[in-house]
Amino acid sequence: MNARKTGGVKDTVRTLVYAIAIALFVRTFAYEPFNIPSGSMKPTLLVGDYLFVSKFAYGYSKYSMPLSLPLFSGRIFGSLPERGDVAVFKLPTDNKTDYIKRIVGLPGDRLEVIEGVLHVNGQPAELEPLGTFVDDMDARQPDARLYAETLPDSDRQHFILDLTTSGRLDNVGIFEVPADHVFAMGDNRDNSLDSRTDAVGYIPVENLIGRAEIMMFSVNGTARIWEPWKWPWAIRYDRIFKRII
Repeated sequence: MNARKTGGVKDTVRTLVYAIAIALFVRTFAYEPFNIPSGSMKPTLLVGDYLFVSKFAYGYSKYSMPLSLPLFSGRIFGSLPERGDVAVFKLPTDNKTDYIKRIVGLPGDRLEVIEGVLHVNGQPAELEPLGTFVDDMDARQPDARLYAETLPDSDRQHFILDLTTSGRLDNVGIFEVPADHVFAMGDNRDNSLDSRTDAVGYIPVENLIGRAEIMMFSVNGTARIWEPWKWPWAIRYDRIFKRII
C-alpha cells in the first residue's frame, strides 16, 4: 500500500511538471494570453477583453522569455510588423510594462498628425465616418465619433475613435522613425498614451512581444466573481473567438 501511495504521488508530481513545462513552452514560443485593462484601444479592444498574442509573429527577443531573462540580445527569426498590426510590446521607458497599441510607423517612416488625421510619409490616412460609439462599461464617457481608417500604402481597414480634432495629441509631429524602431498609436486617439508622447516614444523592435490575433473571452464588468447569477449577462458573446484586425 505504501509503495502504491508513493508511486501515485510521484506520478502526480511528474504530470504536474510536464504540464507546467508544456505551458511554459507554449507561452514562450507560441501564444501568450493577455487581458485589456484600459480603453486606449477602443473600439478594437475593450476593457474586459482576453486575447491571445502570437509570440512567433516577429521572432523572439529576451522579452519573449519568462521574466525577460537576458539570454541573448536582438531578435532570433526576427521580422518587422506590418503597418496596422496590433502588437504587444514592453514599454521602452521601463522595459517592464506590457503595452498594446497599433503599429502605424515602420523604420524610416515620417509621421505627422494634423487635426487628428494621421499622415504617413506625407499621405493622409483615409477616414470613413460610421456614426458614434457607445461604451458599455463607461456611461460617463461622451459618445465618440467612430471611423473606419485605412492607413497609407495599405489595404487593411480598422476602426478608430475620435472625440475632437483639437486635442493635445491631434496636432503633433514630425516624427521620423529611426532604424530598428516602430511607432505605435492607440485606436482611441484622444485617450491613448502612445508614441506621440515622451512617456512611450519610438519602440525598439527588440521590445516587441507579439501580434494580437484572436479574442479568447470578453466580459463587460457588470458581474462580480461572487455574483454567478449575473455571469451569463456579463459575457460579450459576440467577441468570443473574434479575429483582431
